Formats: sequence, C-alpha cells, structure tokens
Amino acid sequence: MKKIAFLIALSFLSISNAQETGEDNWGAWYMYFGTNKISEKLSIHTEAQFRYYETSNNFNQMLLRTGLNYHINPNAIATIGYGYISTDGTFDELPDEENSNENRIFEQFILKNKLGNVLFEHRYRLEQRFLSNQNTTDTQHRARYRLQVTLPLTDIFFLNFYDEVFLNLQDDVFGQNRLYAALGVNVTENLALQTGYLKNHFSNANFDRIQIGVFYNPDLRKKK
Repeated sequence: MKKIAFLIALSFLSISNAQETGEDNWGAWYMYFGTNKISEKLSIHTEAQFRYYETSNNFNQMLLRTGLNYHINPNAIATIGYGYISTDGTFDELPDEENSNENRIFEQFILKNKLGNVLFEHRYRLEQRFLSNQNTTDTQHRARYRLQVTLPLTDIFFLNFYDEVFLNLQDDVFGQNRLYAALGVNVTENLALQTGYLKNHFSNANFDRIQIGVFYNPDLRKKK
C-alpha cells in the first residue's frame, strides 16, 4: 500500500511542477488497442489513435498501427509492425511534425514481471520513420523505452502509470518524455477501459492531454 501511495504522490508532484503548457487548452487522445490471439505463440496487434489539440476539435494527429506479436512466454513478447501517422501541425508548430505523413516500421520487445500483485512492464522499441510533407522527405530513427506499472485496487478497478522516454538516433538525442497516470476498469475478461492524464514533455514545450483508451484482447482461436 505504501508503494501505491508513493507512486500516486510522485505522479501528481510531477504534474504540479510541470512547465508551462504549449497551448492554453488541454488536448485529448482517444485510443483503441487490441491484442488478437491467433495461435498459441502468435497474436496480431491492432491500434488506432486520434489526437486533438483541444478535447474535441483542432485535430492534431491520426495514428494507425498493427504488428505481429510472438509470445516467447507469458512474460516476454517480441513484435514487428507498421504504423501510418498523419499529422496536422498548423495549430502549433513542432520540429519535424508539421503537416506531415509518416510510414513507420518498428521492432519491439516487452518484458513483464510481478512483485506481489503489482505488475511491471518494460517496453523497448526501435522505429524507422519515413516522413514526408509537401516539399521534403526524410528518414529518421528513434529508440523508445517505457516503464509501466499496474496496481490492482479490486478485481474490477486498477491504477496504471507509465513513463516513456524517446531518444533520437540522429541530431539532438532527446525527443520527448511522456508521463501518464490513469484509472482503469475491467469490463470483461478481455475488455478494459482507462481514463487518465498525460504530460507530454518536449525540449521546448509541455502539453497536457486527457487520454481515453479502450483495450480489447479477444482470443480469435475460440469457436462460437
């Protein structure tokens, strides 16, 4: 219980001490994530995100991502996948993100472990990013690491925290950092909802984001 209180306090301390946001209004990310089991060792990752500079307008970005997961064991998963990202940066300019389309290939490795009933997840990801806008094209490479902690409160409710750092493999090393805290609800065995807060930190700005996520993980091997 002390660990839970410490993590909650740390998250809110980071939020309260955050720098000035990049714009006056809070934005929102509406997200869907799916892990669709197709065999004992394989599953398909599906994902869609719609990001707004404000909670319901001033569209910023659409992200569609899929991948093939190989389940080495229940606590280790390797993934290779593809993402398509369409960004409208006219509302607020960020380096390399203005009015662009991106085709992205990624490789990922997830390790899980538990201490008591607290679940820790380490996600390591490499990305090859092929960006284009009206005038130029560019290829960039990036590494990401995310530490996620899930704290069950009851069989239905849980808390979810993560911190993720983005490191560029060219130019300036630091890309961004994302700090997240959320309350989750297990609706069914395969369906969960999360509502939370994200502090998205860049070298020159911070952004406050409300996140609403749907997580649906069906076993497609099951016959009706």
